[in-house]
Amino acid sequence: MAPLTSSSVIDGVLVQWGERLFYPGNRIVNVAPQPRLNVLLHRQAAVIRRRIEATVTRRAPQVMVKVTGGGRGMGAIAAHFRYISKNGQLAFEDERGVVRQDKEALHDLAEQWRWGGSLIEETSPRREAFNLMLSMPRGTNAQIVLMAAREFAQIELKDHFYVMVLHEHQENPHVHLSVRAESMSGRRLNPRKADLQRWRETFAERLRGYGIEAEATRQATRGEGRRYEHLWQRKAREEGRLRTAPEPMKSGEAYQSSRMGALRAWAHIVAALKTSDQPGDRELAQRISSFVVESAFAKEYGQQRRREVPERSGPSHAEPIHSLGRQGRDIER
Repeated sequence: MAPLTSSSVIDGVLVQWGERLFYPGNRIVNVAPQPRLNVLLHRQAAVIRRRIEATVTRRAPQVMVKVTGGGRGMGAIAAHFRYISKNGQLAFEDERGVVRQDKEALHDLAEQWRWGGSLIEETSPRREAFNLMLSMPRGTNAQIVLMAAREFAQIELKDHFYVMVLHEHQENPHVHLSVRAESMSGRRLNPRKADLQRWRETFAERLRGYGIEAEATRQATRGEGRRYEHLWQRKAREEGRLRTAPEPMKSGEAYQSSRMGALRAWAHIVAALKTSDQPGDRELAQRISSFVVESAFAKEYGQQRRREVPERSGPSHAEPIHSLGRQGRDIER
């Protein structure tokens, strides 16, 4: 076994590489921690440990927050209102917490959006609303999903008109949430990839506040690469207007780069934990090794490497996978 490493060194590795796995938007400064920062470092490391354990050991359910489309004009927005509320049959709730349920109220809501700020024409060259879906796996309490979605919207969509509808008649409980792009103060919403990840984090945090085990770990960190159908694709397929099936898995240079970066971060964390004097840390290192080696990307990449004939010697991009496997076997021995 490797020589034991001090807890402060292990905490530093957990924070440095754990931030890359769980908080990639953060700017990472690679400096040695000063003694007066040890308490803060320990707290940061404790947060990373909890996220690792939730993802790797408990396999906590992953929240889903995605943009399913958006209306370019009031005609499209009103049509989406009718779709998510089943033409007023399902209760819908606005940003004030007012709950209504009929066609007339649905029409009033559309008129409020049309005139509540800059006029939204029947058709528009720009996106005037964004349609979101917040979802949890089957078996999650639907009312808690709704309450968490309500708190999410109050935090992330403050100063915007929005309307939400709970769907619990399908396999997994989810909330459809439509938000007016222009805020009441005139600023326009323009969600980017980093915003979507923050939204997932916020939704998961709200669910945990109600005692629901939920995580918002990125696909790259979990070694996954599934593609999810857009709402318009699913609707078109159900109506027979879309015949070609989308590719089930992601691909491309960015996909490969993000997954390999995650593997390297995991390898650094495992290498540190396996030298700890705490049995729990060494056991966690073993669990991480198994989790990563069994991930979809590691299996896919391993198969790809076996099919390829090595054309040159030198460092292999697959080294993080191989080193994780070796570390797992070392721990078992």
